[in-house]
Amino acid sequence: MEYLDFEMPIKELQDQLAKCQIIGEESEVDVTETCKKIEEKLEKAKKDIYKNLTAWQRVQLSRHPNRPYTLDYIKALCGDTFMELHGDRSVKDDKAMIGGLGKIGDQSFMFIGQQKGYNTKTRQYRNFGMANPEGYRKALRLMRMAEKFGIPVVTFVDTPGAYPGLEAEERGQGEAIARNIFEMTCLKTPIITIIIGEGASGGALGIGVGDRVYMLENSWYSVISPENCSTILWRSWEQKEKAAEALKLTAKDGMKLNIVDDIIKEPLGGAHSDKPTTFEAVKEQILKAYKELNELTEADLVAQRMEKYANMGVFKE
Repeated sequence: MEYLDFEMPIKELQDQLAKCQIIGEESEVDVTETCKKIEEKLEKAKKDIYKNLTAWQRVQLSRHPNRPYTLDYIKALCGDTFMELHGDRSVKDDKAMIGGLGKIGDQSFMFIGQQKGYNTKTRQYRNFGMANPEGYRKALRLMRMAEKFGIPVVTFVDTPGAYPGLEAEERGQGEAIARNIFEMTCLKTPIITIIIGEGASGGALGIGVGDRVYMLENSWYSVISPENCSTILWRSWEQKEKAAEALKLTAKDGMKLNIVDDIIKEPLGGAHSDKPTTFEAVKEQILKAYKELNELTEADLVAQRMEKYANMGVFKE
């Protein structure tokens, strides 16, 4: 188990509890009462820490190395029914963007999402979850396929941003993202978007235009990361906590700004602390959203989606 800096009080108590249990197992000393007191302190510490997280701490949780990624959700939701589809039919297959068909119960869905790696080798293989233009074009190809066969689309957003390399720009990174945003607004099939970790910049928007957009409790969604914002404004990463607060990037902020439709609660400690519970919560939200959207005609579906995004940013003085 890996711990973030603000989780160290929890680690200390868990270490104390483990030592206490070992003493009880290796000796005749009754440590039941002592263990009980430590467990009570541990539970209180967890509640105090996780119920009062700052924006920056939520950003840290969204990047936790044990946090589930897109393929984890897909495998948990679909089991053996998932069939990955590859390639954009123009350049190559982008490993940072994955997609394919899968079933939740008897209902088929087209799943699309950014995929990060679990170690150095797989992070390089997945390009740290930063898709190239061919990744966004693959996503669009799969969405058009879903539209053709009347299959709803589910997108999982988890990226620090689209790949900013020179070769990506030469192959039309900006155009690929813009094309996806345009095409998704008028796609004639339900789109359910879930931000499961990082939702940064155009990299997130390229698969983020949904009829229903949900955020996991400890995910974030913003035009820029706190570190890059701090670098631009203060010429240093040292103000990243301040930038995180100013960017209004948390799930609660997204709800207040009407950018997202609902928040998916995470277990105490984050999605990685109880993955099965997190997967079940996501599954229920997907099925609930699909049930609502499936009742709409194609024309109403597109009209409501376009109205939803047209109204964003509108305010009265």
